Formats: sequence, structure tokens, C-alpha cells
Amino acid sequence: MYDFIIIGGGIVGMSTAMQLLERYPDKRLLVVEKESGPAQHQTGHNSGVIHAGVYYTPGSLKAKFCLQGNIDTKRFCDENDIEYDECGKLLVATNELEMERMRALWERTAANGLERTWLSAGELKEREPNIVGIGGIFVPSSGIVNYRKVTEGMACRIQSMGGEIRYNTEVTGLKEEVTGVVVVSSEGSFNGRYLITCSGLMADRVVRMLGQEPEFRICPFRGEYYLLPPQHNQIVKHLIYPIPDPNMPFLGVHLTRMIDGTVTVGPNAVLAWKREGYRKTDISLHDSWESLGYSGIRKVLRANFKPGLVELKNSLFKGGYLKEVQKYCPSIVKSDLRPYPAGVRAQAVSADGKLVDDFLFVRTRRTINVCNAPSPAATSALPIGRHIIGEACKQFGIE
Repeated sequence: MYDFIIIGGGIVGMSTAMQLLERYPDKRLLVVEKESGPAQHQTGHNSGVIHAGVYYTPGSLKAKFCLQGNIDTKRFCDENDIEYDECGKLLVATNELEMERMRALWERTAANGLERTWLSAGELKEREPNIVGIGGIFVPSSGIVNYRKVTEGMACRIQSMGGEIRYNTEVTGLKEEVTGVVVVSSEGSFNGRYLITCSGLMADRVVRMLGQEPEFRICPFRGEYYLLPPQHNQIVKHLIYPIPDPNMPFLGVHLTRMIDGTVTVGPNAVLAWKREGYRKTDISLHDSWESLGYSGIRKVLRANFKPGLVELKNSLFKGGYLKEVQKYCPSIVKSDLRPYPAGVRAQAVSADGKLVDDFLFVRTRRTINVCNAPSPAATSALPIGRHIIGEACKQFGIE
């Protein structure tokens, strides 16, 4: 029997497993992942940004985890020879309304304890000649990394400490007993004293496997990106973000320098018709029915109907997408927007139609289930893992 079984080979699951073994080196631990390797879904399809914690409500878990995660991620990369670049982030205001919103962000960054610099239009132009704006905020601690490599590094650490990882092992059932938990999978059954699940896009289904009816539903949002051609690899020196509309749930289209030297544009946010549907043509009738059949998701779609149509239009036609970018980078033209893999974000939605904004955990006697790990979960994976372990120690009475 294993002492701990962890479901999910993304960065949150691997971080939790690695830190469990560091804290309890004598415990038997198993990580179960249905794909052929780690970081195959959200972790491996994100923008690669090491976030600083600009946008998050002061005092929230998101804000605390992101601030510490920024430090921890860089330290982990230093210790494991993983390349990263602390290139900094520029928030750019292009009109007076955005300038007003940027002042509110200035106050929020102060409350979150971030180093930052206010830039005039001239100072912005001096830093980024290809960017147009009436002002900006520079946050130096933001950076870029390949989170797939970070997760692979965690997996290596787990195995070097005696932990076991089973890939190509899909969980098909769970049974909680008095003395432990049985994990039924495509590769047989495994017994563990305690179970921690970090299953991302499948979080609500895992909770249902435990005999619980989740008070939320995972709604998959596809974030589509474009890749700029090589001649634009030096178009910006920093990460360039627009000032977000506080009434919108996502941050808007931005320019992201990638660790391989390329530059991407995106993401937008459109409802995915399949939980792991990375292409526009990926459709699952079962997944679609689960989404649209849930009253909370229908309420979200109704509340965001007009902006949702704009996002859908921009998904289908490059012209609208291009306008979002040209607001602050007018030198980019339509032919510069080249195909790039999309990501799918697992967003928990409550029955009353609210996007769950912070981390969400569902517990049973012998399990802890991570049911919402919103952006910046990749940046925050190490402190999230420590938090989960702390909660497990209290809940399970582990010394």
C-alpha cells in the first residue's frame, strides 16, 4: 500500500508530490497520469510567464501564492539548470480610461508588495520603441520559462527520491474505504492511505468518482495564440500587457516573449467544445452537453454574451484579433499572425453563475481534491504544493 497517491502529472501534482517526499522521505508515494509524460495539458500549453502578482486581490491565496511562487520558481530553475529570463512586464495604457484603470492597478501592486515603476509616454517609448501608449507600469520581477521543463525537473526529483510515477494510466474509478482509498485505473488498481488529486480539466469528474456531487462544474475555455514571424523576434524587450477591463474575466491579448526567442500574440478566450480540445474542430458532444446543461455555465454565457460574441468573432477572423494588438503595437499586420498551439483553461463555475476566482478544494475523509487552480497556477505551483501538504497534515493527522 502507498502512503500517498497523487492523481495528475501537471505542475501542481508534481510539485505536491516532490515536496511531500522532501518532507516525508520514508513515505511510499505514487503519481498517476493518464498521458505518456508530464505537463501534457494546461501546464504544457500556457504562455510560459513567471507572473509577479499584479492583478490579484490583496490577501487572497492567488496573490500570496503568486508572489512567493515567482521567487520559488526562479530558485528551482537555478537549482536544476533550467533556463529562464527575468525580462519584466510592461502594462500599457492607450487611452484615458485605461490610464484610470492603470492607476487602480498601481495601488493594487503596492498592496501586493511588488516592485514597480510608473512610466510616462516618453519613458515607455524609450523602453519599447515599437509600443504605443500614454503611460505604463514596469514590473521587473516577471519572467519567462518553459513550464514543461520545470515539471520534468520535478518528476526527476520525485523519482530520485524513490517516488513512483506511472504514465499512460487513466483513472476510471475511486473508492474511499475506512483504512484507505482504492484507485481503479486502466493499468489496474492501487491502494493508498491518502489521496490528493490535481486533475485540472477533469476535477469535477474526479470528485464525482468519490461519490460526491460537486457544487461547481469545470468550464473549458480555449485560449488561442498566434506566433509572430522570426523578423519580429526582437519587436519587444519585455512582456507587453494591455490594461484589463475589470468587468471582463480574462486579461486580454498580450505580446509574450517565449524562452525559445519567439514572440506570441494572445490569448483570447472562447468556450471549448471539448475539455481537452485544443483545435477549433475538436468537439465532444458529451463535454458540450455537460457544459451547456449546467445552469451556472449558462448564466456565465448570458452575463458575458456581448463580449463572448466579440471573442468568438476574433477567433474566427484575424482582423478583430489584430485590432486588439494594434492598439499598442501598430507595426504588426495581419500576415504576421501565424498559427500557434492553443491552450485550454479549466475554469470552475459555481451553480449561481460565478467564475470561481480563487483556489477551490473539496475534501473527504481521506482525500484532498484541487478543484480550481486558476492562473497563475504554474507560477504558484511550489507554494500551492506546500499549502496542500499543510492542509493534508492537518486533515489526516500526519506528524
